Amino acid sequence: MKKRSIKIQGHATSISLEEEFWTELKEIAATQKRPVSHLVAEIDKKRGRKNLSSALRLYVLAALKQRSA
Repeated sequence: MKKRSIKIQGHATSISLEEEFWTELKEIAATQKRPVSHLVAEIDKKRGRKNLSSALRLYVLAALKQRSA
């Protein structure tokens, strides 16, 4: 697990994710032609009461399921 700092809407935060999730998150952002920070900010807005790291993992999982369907 690796902790990374990222700015979300001008605020710095730390996120701990396994390298495999970071890799997939970067690929998803690249496919959408936008920075990872913008993707994370969107997920952050929609996560409700979930932990941000958990919300990111669930987002990646959903994207992978959709891709394989």
